[in-house]
Amino acid sequence: MRTTPAARRRLRSVPLYVTVWLVGVVMVTPLLYALVSGFKSTDQLSDNAFGLPSPWVTGNYTALLGDGAFWRALGSSTLIAVGTTLLTVGAAALAAFALARFAFRGRELLFTLFTMGLMFPFAVAILPLFVLLRTFGLLDNPWGVILPQAAFGLPMTIVVLRGFFRAIPGELEEAATLDGCSPFGFFRRILLPMARPALGTVSVLAVVGSWNNFLLPLLVFSDPAWWTIPVGVQQFQGQYGTDMARVFAYLVLAMVPALAFYAVAERQLIGGITTGATKG
Repeated sequence: MRTTPAARRRLRSVPLYVTVWLVGVVMVTPLLYALVSGFKSTDQLSDNAFGLPSPWVTGNYTALLGDGAFWRALGSSTLIAVGTTLLTVGAAALAAFALARFAFRGRELLFTLFTMGLMFPFAVAILPLFVLLRTFGLLDNPWGVILPQAAFGLPMTIVVLRGFFRAIPGELEEAATLDGCSPFGFFRRILLPMARPALGTVSVLAVVGSWNNFLLPLLVFSDPAWWTIPVGVQQFQGQYGTDMARVFAYLVLAMVPALAFYAVAERQLIGGITTGATKG
């Protein structure tokens, strides 16, 4: 019996589907384990680590949701992520516009300097950065996290946006100029709306990078009122290390905002990446 071309294509796709499902199971299993473990008591975790809770203990989650420290950490992470994203994307968009649409001496050298920032590890700058922040009085100040995060996020953002801005036809800019549009007017009214997929992509990357940053907030904040979610997880684990069920509940609640944000922004992120690939 001869198989049709469609059947052969489906057969060739079977290994790909199997691989995707295996990767999905590997990624989801720890999340489900943490979620279920949060509904157990510590004794249940010791006696039956992989079984279902019996009975289900909701007090771990409700106690954390009623704890002001958790909400302060959530608010601090949100404030810093939003501030970092606005500053990074705003500054990078202006810089990428100049590097993409203006011809001036040293332009490529300047762009090379920005790209070299991609190879500069953050950990190397910890000590001088701490001294600099202390000198300017930015310790225990959200700007002490926002400004360095924006600075380290600029290289990648500029590289991505410059490629999108250069892909806009020059004839469009000439037509806008003939209609009396200034360079900044062309940037604000035409270029930014056309580059919306790229702006969405770099914004999502900036939010995720800021939300997951642990080392810099740990360095800057000694006041618990400004602890972010990653620092709060570390401090909570140190305080309740013997109550693993409550630690699991904290981890799950700490992941919920990031997962919810990614679920909303997933289409924007993938759309921006695929648009950039087709433009390239």
